[in-house]
Amino acid sequence: MTTSTKWPNLFIVGAVKSGTTSLYAYLRQHPDIFFPEMKEPHFFTKPAPSEAQKHLITFVGDEVSYLRLYDRAGDKRFRGDASPSYLWSARAAADIAAVSPQARIIVILRDPIERAYAQYLMDYSEGAIDRPFLEALDIDWHRPDKGWGVSQLYVELGLYTEQIRRYRAFFGHERVLILLLEDLKKDAQAVLARIAHFLEVPAGPMASVDTGEAHNHYKEPKGPWARRLAGHPVSRFLGERVVPRRLGEYIWGHWMQKEAPKPPIDPRAAAFLQDIYTPEILALEAELGRPLAELRRSWMDAKRLAAARVPLVPPVPCEGHTGRGAGPVPGSDRLDAPS
Repeated sequence: MTTSTKWPNLFIVGAVKSGTTSLYAYLRQHPDIFFPEMKEPHFFTKPAPSEAQKHLITFVGDEVSYLRLYDRAGDKRFRGDASPSYLWSARAAADIAAVSPQARIIVILRDPIERAYAQYLMDYSEGAIDRPFLEALDIDWHRPDKGWGVSQLYVELGLYTEQIRRYRAFFGHERVLILLLEDLKKDAQAVLARIAHFLEVPAGPMASVDTGEAHNHYKEPKGPWARRLAGHPVSRFLGERVVPRRLGEYIWGHWMQKEAPKPPIDPRAAAFLQDIYTPEILALEAELGRPLAELRRSWMDAKRLAAARVPLVPPVPCEGHTGRGAGPVPGSDRLDAPS
């Protein structure tokens, strides 16, 4: 890879299920910013999906195909890539810096417990997971083989501190913008104004961006048939390679899903995650130099937390997992599968 090529210079790196789709949809409306139709090429993560998940993962693996996504960028100042795997990936920050050292990095975060559960609900709706969250979380936490397209990374994708430190180390604090999903929900225009200032692009066009539509919010499958169809390899192939992307998204969002209230999280799963993320958020607050109550929105008080705790054995650390917050007091028992 060489820096002489016109590589992307704007990256929305994550976190997963934290508002990256909305940012992608908003920023591509600015005349100085280009994003390709493919929101998530995951090129710098270099996924190596397992056989079981190969049909669930779409990515661009070679440099020529990746750069071809930007053939229509013209002379726009920013070329964007909104792959949320990059925040977690241990290699992405260094590889991006190698070809685009002046790139701007945008990170958007949410309560990590809510993030993990939102990811699970998406996985379940799309037929990628058939187990209750508690059981799926336990299995994913303990599996020895982890990675993008290999496991779900429910816990690891919320270990924000080291992930952000990586990007700050390669790009400097001034080129890494940290946003919160709660701020985007409360005042999207104010967040877009911050981004315009960060990118040093005219703020005027941001005021006309349509922020009224909720992107990638929770919906429920219309029935078991929708889940089976969404998770089938043939459906995935047609949706990703044959049917135009926007049409496929419309069919999934309007014909196969319905509006529904989000089911409540199992408190045992929430307690397990809270024990992991308590030291993690404290470390992140120290790193960013600010309180982050927005990242504790779902957390239980001490009494409820103690009642809901279930001991888990910490897994062996893997790529993207620093071992920070190893979980509750280790024990020999795994989570009980629901009856």
